Amino acid sequence: LGLGGTSLFLFFILCLTGLLEVFYYLPTVEEANASAHVIDLLVPYGWVVRGVHFWAGQGIVVAAALHMIRVVLTGAYRKPRRFNWLLGLGLLASMLLLDFTGLVLRWDMDIAWALMVGTNLLKSIPLLGPALYTLTVGGSEIGPPTVVRFLAWHILGLALPAAILIAWHLFRVRRDGGISHIEAPAVPIPAPASERIPRAELVRREAIAALLAGALLLALALLAPPSLGPRAEFVDLPPDASAPWFFLWVQQLLRLGDPFLMGVVIPAGVVLVLALIPYAVDRQNGGVGIWFNREGRLAQVIVLGLLALIAALILRGALE
Repeated sequence: LGLGGTSLFLFFILCLTGLLEVFYYLPTVEEANASAHVIDLLVPYGWVVRGVHFWAGQGIVVAAALHMIRVVLTGAYRKPRRFNWLLGLGLLASMLLLDFTGLVLRWDMDIAWALMVGTNLLKSIPLLGPALYTLTVGGSEIGPPTVVRFLAWHILGLALPAAILIAWHLFRVRRDGGISHIEAPAVPIPAPASERIPRAELVRREAIAALLAGALLLALALLAPPSLGPRAEFVDLPPDASAPWFFLWVQQLLRLGDPFLMGVVIPAGVVLVLALIPYAVDRQNGGVGIWFNREGRLAQVIVLGLLALIAALILRGALE
């Protein structure tokens, strides 16, 4: 099972476990956190379901990021796959926001600081900032409508569109040729039968990989269940509060200067640079499916450099 297939499997697990959780979740300021505790303590195997959901959310971010790296290193963003590269970036962004909004729904002290800072960044956007903030949290400040609003964002605003993007992405992968599809030579050379993998064998490998991924999720849920703190209060936040691990790099940037520049412009710039890779940085046609191909050397350096910097900032934030 490739990294894209692993991401698809994790998304399916997220949908299944999320559906089970929503039967018991109460989206109000007074009851959201308490209902999460009920799932953990009173619902049969609820803590296992919540643990699997949590670790699938973390895993899909990692799998999607590694999938993007593989696409870059094999040049699989080139024609005719350029639009699918944009779909993939959109999916990665959706997974990050899905993970964040899911953590917000716990409504505990661990996410209070990140929710306040993250939504306040919207206010720093010129002209549209206040309207975007109100649209996101459901009012002029975080309050009772915020939980319902984030549940709606989580399910209808992110999960449902992500499912549509995944279907579109898979269709384009099949139409344009897979991630490792090497351009055909001028004179076709038939591949030896030993190099061809039968469809039944591919299905078998994917099934085994899915079982292994599922077993890993279950083991993590049992051995490292996710924390769940007391109800969120947006006064007297703890001094050691921090963002979720995948947004620690933004938190580190915010310490360096203006919130709009560091928290909005630079992250948006990173996304823009990645989006322009097949359109402005590497417009070659050859080398698709070849690891570390020469044609894509500049794109590889740019993407790996950006990701290395982000990883370094995340590590620094985690060690503080």
